[in-house]
Amino acid sequence: MLLIDVVRVSEAVTRTSARLGKIGHLAELLGRVGPDEAEIAISYLSGELPQRQVGVGWRTLEDIPQPKLAATATLTAVDELLSRIKAVSGQGSQAARKALVAELFAGLTSQEQQFMRRLLHGELRQGALDGVMIEAVAKASGAPSADVRRALTLRGWLPAVGAAALGGGVEALRGFRLEVGRAVSPMLAGSAPNVAAALEKAGTPAALEWKLDGVRVQAHRSGPSTVTVFTRTLDDITAQVPELVEAVLAMPSDDLVLDGEVIALRPDGRPHPFQVTASRVSSKTGVERLREQTPLSVFFFDALRVDGVDLLDLPYSQRQEALAGAVPPGLLTPRLVTGDVAEAEKFFTDVVRAGHEGLVVKSLASPYAAGRRGAGWIKVKPRHTLDLVVLAAEWGHGRREGKLSNLHLGARDPEGGFVMLGKTFKGLTDELLAWQTERFLELAEGPTDGWTVTLRPELVVEIAFDGVQRSPRYPGGMALRFARVLRYRPDKRVEDADTVDTVRSLML
Repeated sequence: MLLIDVVRVSEAVTRTSARLGKIGHLAELLGRVGPDEAEIAISYLSGELPQRQVGVGWRTLEDIPQPKLAATATLTAVDELLSRIKAVSGQGSQAARKALVAELFAGLTSQEQQFMRRLLHGELRQGALDGVMIEAVAKASGAPSADVRRALTLRGWLPAVGAAALGGGVEALRGFRLEVGRAVSPMLAGSAPNVAAALEKAGTPAALEWKLDGVRVQAHRSGPSTVTVFTRTLDDITAQVPELVEAVLAMPSDDLVLDGEVIALRPDGRPHPFQVTASRVSSKTGVERLREQTPLSVFFFDALRVDGVDLLDLPYSQRQEALAGAVPPGLLTPRLVTGDVAEAEKFFTDVVRAGHEGLVVKSLASPYAAGRRGAGWIKVKPRHTLDLVVLAAEWGHGRREGKLSNLHLGARDPEGGFVMLGKTFKGLTDELLAWQTERFLELAEGPTDGWTVTLRPELVVEIAFDGVQRSPRYPGGMALRFARVLRYRPDKRVEDADTVDTVRSLML
């Protein structure tokens, strides 16, 4: 298949506002894509690369060749070149990468070059998010969408699931199993304004677990000596968390998949700020030295597999039994099972006083809804917070002169794109102002006027606020009250940001 076919469908999807129309365009193309091209096509139409990142920045694309007049580039040829670009390393790699990028773009038409630029920089926003693409795969393959979703839960990567569905239908989809050593998309939690509301959503009795302000991890153990650790974004961080690896190797079972959190604690047991944990986990050099300076603790709160038995479809209560049988008590996230609101609120107060974020209230009957914000998990914090995306920033004045300061905040629209909810410059320290100005200039798409700089939507920021109110000023008809920056969340992808529906549920 030619790249231009994918480009034209992408443009058609962008022009189409109706969900069913988007699905129809995508399904038509998927119905004629070749078996060796399906993963590539689904990746591109989902706005991502099969290689994830290839190390091509804006500067590399400043001077590209003139476009071709005729479209001849195939998906497989383009994918091969991108893999070669990613593989470049060592001395002279910058020049070698630029030469390969020039070779890639020299084979593309103007239309294809524009598409590839946006794809390389993660800004291909045509509304083909996972929900739409799942339905398109189901329509093109004839498989029920429930089977596509189930396979995605276990495989964690839609292009591979879609390719299987297109090539083998339901039988191929039902062949997916939880594999030790292959990350599963984590289950996520919804939000509630207080403990009572969370208990009402989850049903009583419910389990209340400490919400730790650490880094989400998924630990896989296969055999006596192999442990692999993934983040919530499915990145392998095994070499960066030796404490966790040792803890899992000390467990009696040698066939495990566990969900938990790593966190840096002070000697008195209170948590360090999140940035301390995040910095320690992201560091790839001097790990043993950093371990001595900032040791990590690990706490597990769920089991997806124990002793070779997959547990995802079991209710939370049964998964907890398996977890307690496999993990030492000191490595379990503290929890309380209750239906009493007063008891639950006291538990909430105690965990906040201990310096932690709050609670996650969990339905005892909920299965593990991997990759989704399941209704069975509800987080409660002592203040309203949302994970939002920075869409633009304004140049500051006064002490913020010369700094990009006022943030334009957006919630994710499940149908594609973002909905702006307001602006804020509150909560920004001088250090954070300097950092974000430098980062924003790297993400700049160009000024909308002399005051505002639009950004590629790649940064997730945690925002505290006092409530959501109706407002005709913004397209979504609502705005955040007294929004203020708590921190940036480099551990979260844009796809993990809160949706406009979550924000709407909090409206006054």
